Amino acid sequence: MAQVKETEKVAKLLTEAQLLKMKAADYMNEDQQAFFRSKLEEMRAEVLDRETGARERLRTIDESALTDMNDRASSEESAWLDLRLREREAFLLSRVQKSLDLLDSGDYGYCEATGDEIGIERLLVRPTATLSVAAKEVAEKRKRSFRDTR
Repeated sequence: MAQVKETEKVAKLLTEAQLLKMKAADYMNEDQQAFFRSKLEEMRAEVLDRETGARERLRTIDESALTDMNDRASSEESAWLDLRLREREAFLLSRVQKSLDLLDSGDYGYCEATGDEIGIERLLVRPTATLSVAAKEVAEKRKRSFRDTR
């Protein structure tokens, strides 16, 4: 428990600018791991807040009060958007949890496909990234080629 508080303290002291100035040899050291753990936990809290809000809006729809067809259509569209939001948030939440699990195992920040470093710059933009830029480009090209052959 004391180690978690220490990690949180270090993460608050480290800024993105300091992170970017660190040497390549420092890649995924304790300070960097603490920074990304804090960032991922913050993301998880934000996702859960948004998901809770969407769930609450869906729960409070009173369809019996919607006698006008326009009101009903508007309500159904809003509900569809909230359901879509919940679906996307659930996906993001699973990605955040996977990243936290990778941090726990010591594999965070390394490409799933190649084992190469993903890079601090990419992780700052997308903390849930599991592929390096090069591996992601290959995966996207492969995906496009399969999509185009149907």
